[in-house]
Amino acid sequence: MEKLYSLVIHPSEEILLLVKSMKDKLYSEVKWFNSRNSVGHITICEFKATETAIETIKKQIKKLCDPLVPIDVHLNEFGSFPSNGAFFIAPDNDSKKDLKHIMKHFNKSLQVQDMKKSDNPHLSIARRLSPENLIKANQLFTKIDLHFVCDSVVLRQFDENVKQFFVVDTFVFGNNPKQQLVQGTLF
Repeated sequence: MEKLYSLVIHPSEEILLLVKSMKDKLYSEVKWFNSRNSVGHITICEFKATETAIETIKKQIKKLCDPLVPIDVHLNEFGSFPSNGAFFIAPDNDSKKDLKHIMKHFNKSLQVQDMKKSDNPHLSIARRLSPENLIKANQLFTKIDLHFVCDSVVLRQFDENVKQFFVVDTFVFGNNPKQQLVQGTLF
């Protein structure tokens, strides 16, 4: 049976706690919203896989992490996607460029069918807010200045019972940039 997975970047524990408190504060203003109970993350991709396939995918992820070098991420503004009611924390331009590089690395190289790819790095606070509630979110949160080191990616599996993703595995960057140059090598 196939299960739903997502590959994401988790910020530091301090930022995860701050995002949770922001979701709590927003909930006190607007009540229920999508992503209310979701742990803060930056989505790279989502896909479905069987138990057999996920083991192969984990090996791919591990190999893709080897050449990656940790990056400093600076989140410094709030943003929204009015078309789907998303309210989020956005990275500065340098961090956005670095995060896009990591996201593209996985989205281009990960061999998974029917993968939903993300190419716009952002840390969601809420999704599917009404236009009125998006205005409230923008009034509630005006300044942000967060930093964390992105040195890994996290594989999460969706739990149908609680309707949330939970962490399955963490893959640390290998910090071996020279490995990336070796393409087409036979094993």
